[in-house]
Amino acid sequence: MEYHRLPHSSLEVSKICLGTMTFGEQNSETDAHSQLDFAFERGVNFIDTAEMYPVPPKPETQGLTETYIGNWLKKSGKRDKVILATKVAGPRSLPYIRESMALDRRNIHDAIENSLNRLQTDYIDLYQIHWPQRETNCFGTLNYPYKDQNCGITITDTLEALAELVRAGKVRYIGLSNETPWGVMSFLRLADKHNLPRVVSIQNPYNLLNRSFEVGLSEICHHEGVELLAYSPLAFGSLSGKYLNGARPEGARCALFERFSRYFTPQGVAATQAYIDIANKHGLDPAQMALAFVNQRPFVAANIIGATNLEQLETNIESINIKLSNEVLSDLEEIGATYSNPCP
Repeated sequence: MEYHRLPHSSLEVSKICLGTMTFGEQNSETDAHSQLDFAFERGVNFIDTAEMYPVPPKPETQGLTETYIGNWLKKSGKRDKVILATKVAGPRSLPYIRESMALDRRNIHDAIENSLNRLQTDYIDLYQIHWPQRETNCFGTLNYPYKDQNCGITITDTLEALAELVRAGKVRYIGLSNETPWGVMSFLRLADKHNLPRVVSIQNPYNLLNRSFEVGLSEICHHEGVELLAYSPLAFGSLSGKYLNGARPEGARCALFERFSRYFTPQGVAATQAYIDIANKHGLDPAQMALAFVNQRPFVAANIIGATNLEQLETNIESINIKLSNEVLSDLEEIGATYSNPCP
């Protein structure tokens, strides 16, 4: 395993991070603990979760992911050996999480207490804002919505609430998720102006079908040291090739849940086929090739993988040992130019 220190922090994270949003939906608690044991034994020390998980979100399962992880931490005694990241949910109509959800002091304090209880720990290493307070073009939505969005809760309000958690020792570092260049720079500017905690990471989607992070945000990573925790590196599994020609394998996420359609546009499907052809040409496993591409990007601090079984998990973790040649990278760039960000 490779390890990397997040700039502006003391967090030494494994380059492969275990994503857990299937825990409690597609994976039982026994499955979850098996995955955690397997990943840890192979050097993965970075676990990412969220109060909203599992996905798809629903009242009867909300919080199970953190609960499963908390039970594993207590049983294994490995809390001090892992970097634990979770997220506070932004505004959304999910009253089973909290009424009047927002990124204000009340919501953030309630959220951290509930997460700490479920995770059975006294502190979170990396506490992330799951999505912005404002309405913007995230989760695959394009065309910024120009309208009055004054809800009375500012980025400074959010930072001040997070600062209280840092001072109390409940949070070590803070991060963002599903953010834009304007959002990241605003958080950095206001933290510097008001002597508030500095964000140390951004968790956004990044894969061969969605390289929109490279437009604006990657430059911020380079100059400001707010590096990427890449989620959906396999584009919901589509870059493994298992959904080509309309296939929907039994038990696969995109077969179970129709909401996961982001990477199945006509251009996305055509690009996926082209990438699979490159993997076959070079004798590479398609999933490992796609993951290795993400692993090798200079702005990526960690690659958040997910799996529903140990075979998938092993394949994904082993991607850290795959180094793509210049010839492969050149072929990938050619396809990337032909199908430019087909699934942003």
